[in-house]
Amino acid sequence: MSILSKFIVRSLGLFAVFTLTACSQFALDVETGAVFSGYNDVRIPGNGGTLVSLSEELSTDPAAFYRIRLLYDFSDRHHLGVLFAPLSLDATGRLDHALVFQEATFPARTPLNASYKFNSYRLTYRWDFHRSEALELGVGFTAKIRDARIAFEGNGIAAEKKNVGFVPIVHFRVLWQFSDPAAFLLEGDALAAPQGRAEDVLAALVVAVTGRIDVRAGYRILEGGADNDEVYNFTLVHYASVGAQFRF
Repeated sequence: MSILSKFIVRSLGLFAVFTLTACSQFALDVETGAVFSGYNDVRIPGNGGTLVSLSEELSTDPAAFYRIRLLYDFSDRHHLGVLFAPLSLDATGRLDHALVFQEATFPARTPLNASYKFNSYRLTYRWDFHRSEALELGVGFTAKIRDARIAFEGNGIAAEKKNVGFVPIVHFRVLWQFSDPAAFLLEGDALAAPQGRAEDVLAALVVAVTGRIDVRAGYRILEGGADNDEVYNFTLVHYASVGAQFRF
C-alpha cells in the first residue's frame, strides 16, 4: 500500500472512531478560484543543477484550482479535518543558457515545457482555546503529506524529479465576528526549520447564508521550499479564492 493510500485509510479510520464514540457535527468545505505563480526557483540536483526560474525565465500561466476538506467537530473546542489540496502549474519558454536538470542537459534555446505539481494531503487537529461571541482563537497540529513533481521536456529530452514526504506543521485559526452575519477569517498552516519552510495561509471575509451554510472570498498564499544536496526549490503562489462550508 502506498504512503498516500495509508494516509487516506488511517484518516477515514480516525473519523469512524470519533463518529462511533462522540456526538459530532460534520462539515464539507470546498474552495476554488485562480492561482498565480510568484517566484518559483528550481535547481535539481541542489548541488549540481542549473538554477532556473519557472516564473521569470519561463512563462507560467494562471490556472484554476480547487480544494476539498472534510471537517469533524467532536466537541465545541476540539476539531479534526482532512484536506485534499492539489496544485498544478505549467510553464513554457526558452532559456538563453543550457539547463542541467536531474541527469539531463537541455541545450540553450531549447523550447521547454515545464510542469510543477505540489499536491497536499493533510490531517489537522485544532483546539479552540478561546471562544466568545465575537472572537474564536484556535491552535493545533497538521500532519501533511506532500506529493511533488517537477519535470522538463523539450526536443525529445525529458527529465523529472518526484518527491513524496511527510511534513509536521503548526495550525492556527482566528475568526473575528465583527458584524452579524459577517466575519473575518485568518487560518493556516506554517512552520520553519533548518531543512526548509512551509506556509499556507488564508485571509477571507466570511458571510453566513444560513445557520448551516457559510460563503467566503479572500486571498490565500502558499510559500516555502527546501535547500539541500538533492533539491533546491522555493516557491510562492497567490490564490484568488472563493469557498463555501456546508454543515450537517
